[in-house]
Amino acid sequence: MDKRNRGGDSVMSIILNNSKARRDYLIGETIEAGLVLRGTEVKSLRAGRGQIRDAFARIENGEAVLCNAHIEEYEYGNRQNHIPTGTRKLLLHKSEIRRLEGLLTSKGTALIPLSFHWKNRKVKVLLGVGKGKAEFDKREDIKERDSDRELRRATMHRMKRG
Repeated sequence: MDKRNRGGDSVMSIILNNSKARRDYLIGETIEAGLVLRGTEVKSLRAGRGQIRDAFARIENGEAVLCNAHIEEYEYGNRQNHIPTGTRKLLLHKSEIRRLEGLLTSKGTALIPLSFHWKNRKVKVLLGVGKGKAEFDKREDIKERDSDRELRRATMHRMKRG
């Protein structure tokens, strides 16, 4: 397999990140899926013009689709430009779709896009099966992060004094 850098994109580089995903959901299993895009959508993504904060995926009629992902219209596109928030088909094997359907049957679970990235000159989306966090869980995460930061700071201070 050829892993040279062609066309300015590396083998696997991040295009968009979902900053709210890990804050609002407990992410369990992750899966990588292909994405059906039009040419103007790819050009907009190359320019970094999009966001997936409010996006989600679901299974409809045996197919996985991505909803609410906003990819801005291509600046130099013509009348055949794409719709910014249209649904986009996800490319997964039928067995993967069935497995995801099974995981999504429990209450409170959702299929959340974590990131868009380039992989071998194609746009891929990393999906996570997430369970919504309560406000209490978010506060616990903040406390844990603060205590870890304090612990690191104390050990670094102790090492410097040596």
